[in-house]
Amino acid sequence: MDTDKRLQELTERVRYAQDILGEKQNKKLMAFAQHLDEVMARAASTSAEELRDQASALEQRLSALEESLDQQLSPMDKVRIVRHPQHVCLKDILENVYDNYTEIGGKGEVNIDPGMCIARAYISRRVGDRVINHPVMVVGQEKGHGEEFRNGGSIKPWGNSKALKYMKVAARENIPIHAYVFTPGSYPIEDFPGAAQQIAENIYEMGGLPVPIVSVICEGGSGGAEAIGLADKRLMLSHGYYSVISPEGAAAIEGRLRGGQRAPAELIERCAASQQITAEDNLRNGYIDGIVQEPPLGARPEHFEFFKRLRAEVIRATDEVALSVRGMRVFRRAAMRAGRNGSSVENIIVRWELSHRAKERLIWRRYRKYRRMAQRAFSDNRSLLEKMASARIGFLASAHSAIRYDLFRKFKKKVGEWTEDMIDEIQVVTDKFRRFRKSTMEKLGVAGDHAAADALTSLSEPSACATGVENCVSYLSPKAKEDREISCPHADKRGCLDIWARDLYGEFGGACPNCGHHFSMEYQWYLANVFDPDSIHEFNKNIAAGNPTGFPGFEQRIQEAKEKNGMQSACMTFSAAIHGIQLTCAMLVANFRGGSVGAAEGEKFIRSLSLARKRHQPFLAYVHGTAGIRIQEGLNGLIQMPRCTLAVRRYIEAGGLYIVLYDTNSYAGPVASFLGCSPYQFAVRSARIGFAGPGVIKETTGLDIPPNYHSAHSALSRGHIQDIWDRREIRKNLQQVFQTMGGRNLYYR
Repeated sequence: MDTDKRLQELTERVRYAQDILGEKQNKKLMAFAQHLDEVMARAASTSAEELRDQASALEQRLSALEESLDQQLSPMDKVRIVRHPQHVCLKDILENVYDNYTEIGGKGEVNIDPGMCIARAYISRRVGDRVINHPVMVVGQEKGHGEEFRNGGSIKPWGNSKALKYMKVAARENIPIHAYVFTPGSYPIEDFPGAAQQIAENIYEMGGLPVPIVSVICEGGSGGAEAIGLADKRLMLSHGYYSVISPEGAAAIEGRLRGGQRAPAELIERCAASQQITAEDNLRNGYIDGIVQEPPLGARPEHFEFFKRLRAEVIRATDEVALSVRGMRVFRRAAMRAGRNGSSVENIIVRWELSHRAKERLIWRRYRKYRRMAQRAFSDNRSLLEKMASARIGFLASAHSAIRYDLFRKFKKKVGEWTEDMIDEIQVVTDKFRRFRKSTMEKLGVAGDHAAADALTSLSEPSACATGVENCVSYLSPKAKEDREISCPHADKRGCLDIWARDLYGEFGGACPNCGHHFSMEYQWYLANVFDPDSIHEFNKNIAAGNPTGFPGFEQRIQEAKEKNGMQSACMTFSAAIHGIQLTCAMLVANFRGGSVGAAEGEKFIRSLSLARKRHQPFLAYVHGTAGIRIQEGLNGLIQMPRCTLAVRRYIEAGGLYIVLYDTNSYAGPVASFLGCSPYQFAVRSARIGFAGPGVIKETTGLDIPPNYHSAHSALSRGHIQDIWDRREIRKNLQQVFQTMGGRNLYYR
């Protein structure tokens, strides 16, 4: 290599290292840079042989310095590594890890979303004289090397939709999926299909794809990572990060910054460390299965040994997933275990195509994998008696379900079908007899008893409390005790008169009697006015939110929220009834840390879904309000997106009816996963629904959104929700829903 070119490459490596360290200064690196400048300045007067020797010495010295710097990297340094334009991207991986590939779904700027890259690829293995070609579907965010049109790997809804389309193609073709996560987060746009609802659909559908899925995480930012990151094996690059929010975003929230203020570097560094975002953190916490080692200061396109290592790890991971669900696999699994000690696994033949039974086992193992996550990230403060009572309820529900639905179901179904056919046959004979009788009586001049027939066929009238809450209010808001008038915000446009607080928050249920504008109401109002009196029985109350990452100062804030609200977490789970229809409900309460979701809330949500499935009851998720995932819990919170979504999928696949009802502000992770995946979503008129709030959208995109961007009507127009309800009609509407919708396994159907 030309000496001048070698010196130029050394200069670029020094500049790269300085970029990674950011504002921090390293004396050794500064001294090396100064020495390099001196050598380059004297290059014209130095002999070629001496210059080559100096270049070789500098290369060795810089390599040792890079290794030394690599040992001192902070979490924020690693964030800068994966964001750097010189770091490897998906195209580099396609060129160097796979033997052949064809990009599909568009190229470059001529694409549905240039940030999402899809390729049909092959990995070839030579075993003796045989060559085994493994087809795979590669899906991932493509950041490129400074290509602005790729939007830094921040994917829009239609990009995630494209990824899901081709993942389903892979499922039809029975080939594995390799997903590469290179995203700072999804683009927060609500244009159809909407960021939140598309991510929710991706997670839900990936949970049931019957092919091996292996994901490799480099930059895993929040819901954007979860849109393609759910996998049977999850690998992570050693210099990558995987987090619920960027360190800068966390610092902005912790510092309560507004109006474009920038967080100080010290706070950003502290948030990056406290959230436990590195590969080592995530491996220790059980959220990834392995780490792919990169060269010092991160992998770049010229590091060909890294690509060989990545190829071997991806092949091994896919082999392990396939072998875990196949039949005859004893010797090959033993060889795979031995291969972890350094021996090659290239000569082990593993078929990646799965049989029908293997696919069923794969999906079940995937659910169990995520169910086991985050078990140490919440506090189970239930007493021994509470745990025993909970276990007893679950056992009795399972036993009742097994006897009533599993043991007698087939027999009951056959008898029912035979009975229905018999009744239909008899109906023909009895109908002819009734017509003959009616004709005979008319000829004789005798009137039939039509009143009795009308009474038998008329619909029963609903009770007074079913039509609204005006006449049956059993909870009075504290706001109703204030002796003052309240103006409707639409008074100037719609001529609404001022309303006495006791009338507005009492008789009117928080709704303007003129225009119907909904003022916010406490969650207790819904408990008292939606469900049957004395039917609410809370369970798992003492599964408590905590501070699993040890985030500075957060323990005290959690404790203050518990004392203020008398709750242990933002999720309240209970069984109840509406007009005698028994149901299970999980309520996200805005009073507790904005209704944010962490490990405790996710665990309670999953357990309540399990109980509803065993009891064959409909499940209602009522969102009094949610600000998203609790950022201080780091990935312990973010992982609740796929965990809860897989539990929802299991419940729905078992034949359950899953209803989501939004109120007030409902944003971010929960809406983009286990709430947004429901086929039946409704909203109270006061609801605001979306992926990111106005402030986040302004900060990340620079766009000012219209005032109604997140309104319930906007959500309805783009198909996110199915209807908008008046608060005073929730009880009546839920009764209607339970009577007209539902899964095949509900007890009352």
